[in-house]
Amino acid sequence: MFAKVRSLGLFGLNAFPVDVEIDISRGNPQFEIVGLPDATVKESRERIRAALRSCSIEFPVASVMVNLAPADTKKSGSVHDMAIFMAVLLAMRLIERPQEECAFIGELSLNGDLRPLNGVLPMVILARDKGIKSVFVPEENAAEASVITGIDIYPVSTAEQLIRHFRGTELLTKREHFTPPEAAYNETLDFADVRGQQFAKRALEIAAAGGHNALLIGSPGSGKSMLAKRMPSILPPLTFEEALETTNVHSISGMLSPENPIVTKRPFRAPHHTISASGLIGGGSIPRPGEISLAHNGLLFLDELAEFDRHTLEMFRQPLEDRQVTIVRAAGSVTYPCNIMLIGAMNPCPCGYYGHPKRKCICSQNKVRSYLSKISGPLLDRFDLHIEVAPVEFADLTSDVREEPSSEIRKRVIAAQKIQEERFRDSTFKRNALITADKLQEMCPMDDGASKILKSAFDKLGLSARAYDRILKVSRTIADLDGCEVISRQHIAAAVQYRSLDRKYWME
Repeated sequence: MFAKVRSLGLFGLNAFPVDVEIDISRGNPQFEIVGLPDATVKESRERIRAALRSCSIEFPVASVMVNLAPADTKKSGSVHDMAIFMAVLLAMRLIERPQEECAFIGELSLNGDLRPLNGVLPMVILARDKGIKSVFVPEENAAEASVITGIDIYPVSTAEQLIRHFRGTELLTKREHFTPPEAAYNETLDFADVRGQQFAKRALEIAAAGGHNALLIGSPGSGKSMLAKRMPSILPPLTFEEALETTNVHSISGMLSPENPIVTKRPFRAPHHTISASGLIGGGSIPRPGEISLAHNGLLFLDELAEFDRHTLEMFRQPLEDRQVTIVRAAGSVTYPCNIMLIGAMNPCPCGYYGHPKRKCICSQNKVRSYLSKISGPLLDRFDLHIEVAPVEFADLTSDVREEPSSEIRKRVIAAQKIQEERFRDSTFKRNALITADKLQEMCPMDDGASKILKSAFDKLGLSARAYDRILKVSRTIADLDGCEVISRQHIAAAVQYRSLDRKYWME
């Protein structure tokens, strides 16, 4: 007796179709699974036997051979349990063959319950693209899967429900399409809480508007972390396409819940400086996304930047440029997206008071140099804005003047983003920080005064070609915030001002 059921597999972020083929024939009683399964897949034999007993069905006393096709692709995890269970029932003629194209993904427990899985969203997207009309998923994954339109999602709680559905005695109800709510900002930390620091606030507004990387440097207690943690409150909302991309990464990491099946706000990730390279970039025998990918379409905040392992930071450089990270293992390679805005914060020296206007630094010059050298020149060059966060004045702390709230700043950021969307409507990128070299002159027209200022800064400061590009992109964002199509001298002058800290600290 032969039967075939469709399933789906996952390697990293890449979903692939799997055909579960079963043959039950006379011979020595055995239950074998072939098709390059890992240990978890092979263990499904015992889960399926127990689930059948829980449904009062005896496993056939025969030679049972299951093949997971294509046989040359590694199968991992418990995602195929439900499909193998269905194939056994079909081959035993205990249920009716599905009337339309459908696929099954889910893990069986010993009592026949269905357990939730990670990575359901990319698998359902692939199923829709392959023409599959319906997918049966565990109940807890149904909300996540129902985000995708054009395919029917059937939530399943127990194996008994599945049997009754395909016997026609009690049909399952398909899940309604989930419409994500509009992101709410009322619970987010607000810039109105930050006293003073107008220079830093303006710089972070520019970073948010154009998607630029920014480095905050200043003495302890000046408000670097406080400023960075309020960045999500001024970021523009996610588009639905960006939300799906971000949710895909969070899905395979098991970070979704039935209450929040889709990411509606830009991610904010702030790993501790003791994090490993694989934790930050991604890794493992079956590569998992790191913090840089979990922050995709959002913000990655590295506090105490100089305390991170230097080797780990150097691994950052290529993903920051490519906006994706590729991890190669023996089983295959996986590419995760990491289109992020990077915000770093650090002290200027071990004691924190090097360059402080009122407190004396107790570090030797060698200690200061050694501390700052943890941030290499090439990595520093990848920060579009260098922001010195000055100590807060007493007058600012005791002032009765209400600081500008995040809601007002966000309005300007969204307005600048709309200008960029219109400018880049025929391009693959949507933000100023992503302008490619071939489009830079076209997208960043300057008047004569701006061109002279930039040439003078390039010659006097000895800027690199990358620094030149980034200054031009930042000035493009400043002009957008001012509603100007052509970049003028004040826009260039402001952008150059945000590239001065490497001269103050790293070249002394």
